[in-house]
Amino acid sequence: MEKGKFPTFLVATVPKWKANPNPISLMMAGGATRHRRQAEMIRALKGSPYRDHKRIRPLREVDPGGVLTFNPFMVENLTVNLGERSYPIHFGADVSAVVQAQVEALVAAGRKIVVVTDRNLARHQPEVLRTMFGGQATLVLEPGEETKSLRELGRTLDFLAENRVDRSGALFAVGGGVIGDLAGFAAAAYLRGIAFYQVPTTLLSMVDSSVGGKTGINLKAGKNLVGAFHQPRGVFVGTWLLATLPPREFAAGMAEVIKTGLLGDADLFAQLEHAALTVNSPALSAVVRRCCALKARVVEADEHETAQEGGRALLNLGHTFGHAIEQVTGYGAYLHGEAVAIGLAAAARLSRKLGHIDDRAVARVEAVVVSHQLPLKLRAPLPLAPLMAAMARDKKTRAGALRFVVLKSLGEAATQGGIDPSLVEASFREVGAM
Repeated sequence: MEKGKFPTFLVATVPKWKANPNPISLMMAGGATRHRRQAEMIRALKGSPYRDHKRIRPLREVDPGGVLTFNPFMVENLTVNLGERSYPIHFGADVSAVVQAQVEALVAAGRKIVVVTDRNLARHQPEVLRTMFGGQATLVLEPGEETKSLRELGRTLDFLAENRVDRSGALFAVGGGVIGDLAGFAAAAYLRGIAFYQVPTTLLSMVDSSVGGKTGINLKAGKNLVGAFHQPRGVFVGTWLLATLPPREFAAGMAEVIKTGLLGDADLFAQLEHAALTVNSPALSAVVRRCCALKARVVEADEHETAQEGGRALLNLGHTFGHAIEQVTGYGAYLHGEAVAIGLAAAARLSRKLGHIDDRAVARVEAVVVSHQLPLKLRAPLPLAPLMAAMARDKKTRAGALRFVVLKSLGEAATQGGIDPSLVEASFREVGAM
């Protein structure tokens, strides 16, 4: 592609504000000047959710390899700095036109594009998928944690092979954490690694799983026991999709937001204490970005979770308990975020037993969990023995010894090993194990 030229034909679809659901279509022909394109975009954005056009970044171009380096009307970007594996996170209300532009750029560079999504999104948001990907080959999987399996991984790999994706190809994972984890692992394994992009559509995937390059599937023996570190080439976070998210799914995502505040952002936790975050909260977009920024910093410092203490393992606060709950219940009874919420309550209680925090701090944690419509205890008792056995297979285990992420205070977490198992058992019993 000639330097300074746009793909010949690009349609950027910008949804108007709620008063008028019909889209504005902005047609931009190849060779138009940068200033004219930006002026046209700003005119189109007036009267839309993006009316604060002073925050729009200047338009840039696409390099010969099809890497999107322009940003038509996003409010802001964040870079995950990992050297040659660095990538941008694009934030906005509607990112469909930006995804579309990335797809167009890759296709113009001669690269094969495929899409993996789930049936819920394909059924309820078909126009979004058409806007972003047109007629690109798409694999539709069933929603739910059960999809993160060897069987569905094989199906995804067969899909890539059937569509003759080569090493220059790219996979777009469009959905929640299940789709991102599974499709990302398929991208890591196929041809020993192809490019993939994350388009998270749930709160949980926006604030957590789409960032950092952890991909994988579950085994009967435990959660995420098979996987790879495989960083995406870009992440596109469009918060308007959250307006159609079922309330239970939104609440599940809030468990990861609460976790973020507890492990490293006391001000965020205080904000959640002051007022529960909802899908209609004006602060929602800023909170999503704030969570991504904290995770990006942690990943930059410890990409492959090899730090002897702390590091990326801190992002698993509440997850050692939560993953055990998911594994014992067969990955279907609890949403991931619901299991993590119970895990946060258990981790707070364990931290109190270790003398790190007091009863008041535990009560504050539990109050925030409850205010965001999340469970504190198991719906029905679970036997303690299989829960403890599931914990023993946790990825944070080293030399046969399990490490936990504990709270030193509300806003500061640490890893700790050598914990008396009786304290762990007591903490599990307090959230409903028997």
